[in-house]
Amino acid sequence: MGSIDDHSFSAPPELVSAHGLLFDFDGTIIDSTPAIVKHWHKQGRLMGVDPDVILATSHGRRSIDVFKIYDPSKANWDYICHEESLIPKEFGHDAVEIPGARKLLASLEDVNAPWAVVTSGTKGLVNGWLEVLNLAHPRQMVVAEDVENGKPDPTCYLLGRRRLDLPETARMIVLEDAPAGVQAGKAAGFRVIGLATTHTVEQVKSAGADWIVRDLSSVKLKAFQGGEVQVVINDALVN
Repeated sequence: MGSIDDHSFSAPPELVSAHGLLFDFDGTIIDSTPAIVKHWHKQGRLMGVDPDVILATSHGRRSIDVFKIYDPSKANWDYICHEESLIPKEFGHDAVEIPGARKLLASLEDVNAPWAVVTSGTKGLVNGWLEVLNLAHPRQMVVAEDVENGKPDPTCYLLGRRRLDLPETARMIVLEDAPAGVQAGKAAGFRVIGLATTHTVEQVKSAGADWIVRDLSSVKLKAFQGGEVQVVINDALVN
């Protein structure tokens, strides 16, 4: 399977619009992979499970769904929320923003555009990273503990639209890196910008992303007017 450099990210700029934007968090706004690896090594030791086995399938999935497989006794929100809230405190130096994320989120905040975070992480985890990295706080969030079923179930993204007080007819754009998240966005009936940050281009494409970009430096706010967010997608994958 080819690397990202084997693909041509040179599509001409494209102006797209929606009534709101819904962002995944880890792999889309921040990259906390080293921290998450350390977290699952810690949890693997506690459970007596090879952390590499856990890590092979954990990205983009809620911790509660992972624990249900490997240690159901820990598959409860009290334990998971506590443990995930510790990650930014213990491994805060092991996360960075995805290129372009800070500028894009700040530009959305500057014009009070409707955007939300829809993540498989817990509220404590997301708030911890936002504080550590000093990033713009979303108007609304949908976190792991808010839904019964995680991605690729579309419920989380449908709830994101609702929490932005947008009607069912509102057009949304989802920004995602994980195939399960791309599938969730498409199942919700939304258009999806896939980021080739954590998975191969082939995996993101197979999940159904409408556009694929290297990172958020390719997505820029054009305007927020008439209730519509207009963004320009630069240097998307040429199909």
